[in-house]
Amino acid sequence: MTAQSRISHSRIDPARRALAATILSIIVMALAGWAVRTPLAAAYPLAALLLFTWIAADTLTLALIARAPGRRPPARAVLGALAGASVVVALGTPAPLRAALIETPLLAASMIALIVAHVGWATHRARRALHRTTGSAADRWQRALAEIFPPALVRLAAAELTMLHMALFRWGGPADVPADARAFGYHKHLTPMCAALLILSAIEIAVYHLLVGHWSRTAAIVMFVLSDLGFVYLIGLVKSFRFRPVLLTPDGVQVRGGLLIDQAVPLDAIASIEMGFTGEDIRDPMTLNAALLAWPNVLLRLNRPIARTARWRTRRYTAIAFRLDDPAPFVRLLK
Repeated sequence: MTAQSRISHSRIDPARRALAATILSIIVMALAGWAVRTPLAAAYPLAALLLFTWIAADTLTLALIARAPGRRPPARAVLGALAGASVVVALGTPAPLRAALIETPLLAASMIALIVAHVGWATHRARRALHRTTGSAADRWQRALAEIFPPALVRLAAAELTMLHMALFRWGGPADVPADARAFGYHKHLTPMCAALLILSAIEIAVYHLLVGHWSRTAAIVMFVLSDLGFVYLIGLVKSFRFRPVLLTPDGVQVRGGLLIDQAVPLDAIASIEMGFTGEDIRDPMTLNAALLAWPNVLLRLNRPIARTARWRTRRYTAIAFRLDDPAPFVRLLK
């Protein structure tokens, strides 16, 4: 609790604070789960059950507060944390504590009531988000599911499904371009390098699978599954360069780099557009270099910093550089 309180009052980056709170919560819950499986907990199951329940509820609630210091968490978030603690206790207790839970109907009924209340309230909000929000069907479903399940888990699942769908099922067709947007590709200069990377990856998979197979069949199967999954992800990433071009929309510029980069730049934040710049401009820490495996040929200078969250860290940039296959029409239209 002390560590999470320090996190909530510090001035570290919000994304790092959320990551730290999540990691600390996992560590505390893991230690509590180990403690309730000791002989002492088996000797006093009711006391161990109550202590485990209190630790689970307290840990998830403190983690919720640590993610948004200085602000009171909404009631729905607190209810979700308590319902999550109830699920952890119900599924994570050993047999002696589970028997004690069954023999304590008041505690069991309270946990069931919390879970039912959370599911019912979240389902109502999810239905409203599904029918009253704008955007694509996938975005609406993602916002709806985020009302029921942890938003970070929903975002992770959506990213995984997007990658797998891109890799396995999209082999042609148009790029992802809204009706009111103009697309500008950047994948042509990446095609030779990406093709060479895929070929080398396939050769590497075949070689070390044969080598490991002579040592251990089990290890070979595990490596084969992991390497195949990585190869599928690599295919999805390479294909995303064509399906997710840079967009010029009525609201601004959507700088995209496949599934790696998706940064919106409002029109009123763009101070100037440059095609001639120096290496110092690109290496400046305040410049987001969105060019992939090449030198950028377009630089947007901003009149105010814009934030980007990546790798659990939020940074602000005053310039964005990227590369287009044909930058002249983009610069002309943007100007």
